[in-house]
Amino acid sequence: MRRLLAALLIGTAVIAAPPAGAGGPTQITLTFVRHAQSEGNASGLIDTSTPGPSITELGRRQAADSAAVLAGNDYDGVYASTMVRTQQTAAPMAAALAEPVVVLPGLREIEAGQSEGRPEASAADYFAAPTQWLSGDRAARIPGSIDGNEFDARFDAAVQQIYDSGDVNPVAYSHAAAIMLWVTMNVDNPHPELLRAHPLPNTGRVVITGNPVEGWTLAQWDGEPV
Repeated sequence: MRRLLAALLIGTAVIAAPPAGAGGPTQITLTFVRHAQSEGNASGLIDTSTPGPSITELGRRQAADSAAVLAGNDYDGVYASTMVRTQQTAAPMAAALAEPVVVLPGLREIEAGQSEGRPEASAADYFAAPTQWLSGDRAARIPGSIDGNEFDARFDAAVQQIYDSGDVNPVAYSHAAAIMLWVTMNVDNPHPELLRAHPLPNTGRVVITGNPVEGWTLAQWDGEPV
């Protein structure tokens, strides 16, 4: 799905969040990790149902490898969506850190609506509206699904819950389209070209810094500084 998403989403400039001010709210570092390979990924069909498919045997290895690489970052909170593939991907990290996995509905993938169950290669309708969201038209609706305002509001709510927990270095397991779109729509230094040039692979990660009041800044995209 990430290749199709990259081919169809054409990023444009988005409204920048206000700059962070001295003495303001606590700044945190929030890491988003895409889930490991799921049975849906392996099938080539779009599956945004909840709880959705499990991760594959390859996905289990990817999750373990990702935890081994990232556990040294000393995350103080582990979060996942209501979709089982994110919870399974988060499990090795949670075990390594002796932290529970906190499930937040707002981290779920963007529902495909009428494109649900279709081959990823023929899902242009799924990504047409998100392309408009990046151009500022957040009222555009995925056929049979949500619009950009609804998506942004629910993901915002999840991020707010993470922030309100008091964690200052949390990791949140989510989904490719949800992570890439929300980050690009909300940081003050968006790099929309990355959605095409470097879509997130399974267990790919994006790091942002800031807070919900003063805004967010993109720090890393799939492990690379930006």
